[in-house]
Amino acid sequence: MQAEIRRRIAERVWRPGDLIPGEAELAAEFGCARATVNRALQGLAESGLLERRRKAGTRVALDPVRKATLEIPVTRLEVEASGCRYGFHILERRKLRAPVEGADLMGLARNASLLFMRGLHTADGTPFLYEARWVNLVAVPEFAKEDFREMSPNEWLVRNQPFTRGKISFLAVPASPEQADALKAEEGTALFAIERTTWNAETAVTHVRLAYRPGYRMSTEI
Repeated sequence: MQAEIRRRIAERVWRPGDLIPGEAELAAEFGCARATVNRALQGLAESGLLERRRKAGTRVALDPVRKATLEIPVTRLEVEASGCRYGFHILERRKLRAPVEGADLMGLARNASLLFMRGLHTADGTPFLYEARWVNLVAVPEFAKEDFREMSPNEWLVRNQPFTRGKISFLAVPASPEQADALKAEEGTALFAIERTTWNAETAVTHVRLAYRPGYRMSTEI
């Protein structure tokens, strides 16, 4: 049903601003339950193609917005999908007072105690991704007990720690001495980087900066 509605919008059968048929009429046309129609329309509204208002019906959006869907990826799966052998190595691990910038990003007190980790993800033994991560042990105390020999912090958090919201930034950065050393790159080399902070309700879980090896390209779909 969603595919057909998308087609009608794309081919201007239903033009921007048009009021589309009601749920009961669409249910009769497609031979399905009205609840099924409601879910389909709601999904298209969330993607930006439709505008829904109570008692006013559903219209084709005047300015449709295509939204890219981003998920927190498991780095191991990305490496293995490329046909390479995955590895992870801890470079540094210790409890520290949160730096001012990190505390502000996570919404924590500036004297908060966090677990700081630096690690390197590898593909066939060569550097793939460098990460510097701050973890709020108040939110996830079990994290401190893990040795991460079988599973990286990235994968452990994805599998074990829920989050309700997050903030992601994409940026180009010159390789710092630590990043350059880990990724075997020249200091100052342009790197693609991601900064990501996640919260569970109002409690910050983790803030991480990821720096990929030179030449890395990220792709997504819209």
